[in-house]
Amino acid sequence: MTDAPALHIRPPAFLSDPALVPVLAALPEARIAGGAVRDTLASRPVADIDLATPRRPDAVIEALVQAGIRAVPTGLEHGTVTAVSDGRGFEVTTLRRDVQTDGRHAVVAYTDNWREDAARRDFTINALSMTRDGTVHDYFGGVADLRAGVLRFVGDPARRIAEDTLRVLRYFRFFARYAAMPPESSVRAALQAGIPNLENLSAERVWSELLRILAAPEPCAAVALMAELGILDAVIP
Repeated sequence: MTDAPALHIRPPAFLSDPALVPVLAALPEARIAGGAVRDTLASRPVADIDLATPRRPDAVIEALVQAGIRAVPTGLEHGTVTAVSDGRGFEVTTLRRDVQTDGRHAVVAYTDNWREDAARRDFTINALSMTRDGTVHDYFGGVADLRAGVLRFVGDPARRIAEDTLRVLRYFRFFARYAAMPPESSVRAALQAGIPNLENLSAERVWSELLRILAAPEPCAAVALMAELGILDAVIP
């Protein structure tokens, strides 16, 4: 495992949630991943609590069942098992690395390396993970970006968008909520380079992302940027 800069914070209240506690007890190596960590650091309400673990899905199911927790194989093709505790569901996903991508879907392999898993996330602010004691692991500078209001891709923007074209629209969803700074020139160029491939996305996925952008408290800057870069015309001819 590659070490990452760690930030120690007071464990958020949701870690004491009676529904979550037995899940974490059954999977002591698991970490809270993604949005819950991001929103905790941003002092925003936490909606969904997702977990990541180096355990393979079959071992996750076995550990949950032994702890008397219902395990539902909701997304085994993606390494995801849903732990149902006290009537609530928590997604538990095995650490993964990308083997092959085609612009929308990825062929993945399991890994026990937290950095490899974080490296396949879209933005640095979404690549954070947190242990039960409030230790935040930050492999790509997501904490600093969150504090500065910078939305930055993990790695090369053009490559990340080429892996999954939907990330063009996801950029504006997160820009509307977390960005206080305009995108760098490399990000602007990568977003525009992805425009021709937007037509390969289903209308349902495009509309879903547009609704999420417009649902932001202040979406105007994001929509204006979409128009400036020619992306708005591409998805709403």
